[in-house]
Amino acid sequence: MFTKSSKYDTAFLKENMMGPNAIKIIEELLESLKLEEGMRVLDLGCGKGLTSIFLAKEYGVTVFATDLWISATENYDRIKSMGLEDKIIPIHAEAHDLPFADEFFDVAISVDAYHYFGIEEDYLTKHLAPLVKKGGKIAVAVPGLKKEFTDGVPEEMQPYWFEDMSMTLHSGDWWYNLWKKSDLVSIDECKEMKCLEEAWKDWLSCDNDYARRDIGMMEAEGGNYFNLVLIIATRL
Repeated sequence: MFTKSSKYDTAFLKENMMGPNAIKIIEELLESLKLEEGMRVLDLGCGKGLTSIFLAKEYGVTVFATDLWISATENYDRIKSMGLEDKIIPIHAEAHDLPFADEFFDVAISVDAYHYFGIEEDYLTKHLAPLVKKGGKIAVAVPGLKKEFTDGVPEEMQPYWFEDMSMTLHSGDWWYNLWKKSDLVSIDECKEMKCLEEAWKDWLSCDNDYARRDIGMMEAEGGNYFNLVLIIATRL
């Protein structure tokens, strides 16, 4: 399943992961998209640029690697180290103030980031969809839940539960119903991804405090609650 992502240096990936292995997530996501060389792609919430590097190397697209938490300069150094400075443009921007023209992108992608800002009812219609050409694609992969916690957070998960998780983690049905409200997109698919276990295993083996913190949470979760949600829509 991970024929492309398996080619990347494990140490490099682990040094730059900021959550479940985004390279494996985007490889599965791209099974549902058709990218062509020369396309302009927005990688929104790119973190340390792993997904942008993957897009540029594997598909020859021009990527606008956009993030708030990681500076454009830091990402540019990483991009140059991979010899991709002619394919990836690093941008430092907040998701509500994106410095791009309407209908500029052929495709907009967001991996493990959209749930921090896209939970707002008008975000898709007001901030993201206008940037994509009509007929273009918007593809998002987010950590989610198999079903909503309608009776509250399960007892075994409460020691690991941060307040913002109740706002950001949702089921596929929740995301489908949110996107369905937009008159700028038509939903192509909304489904549970297959790479959850692999992506999390890679992250939990990283040598950093955030990954170590998540080990207990995933042991308590035991495969009962979490998933990864994939949503793809066409810009109308």
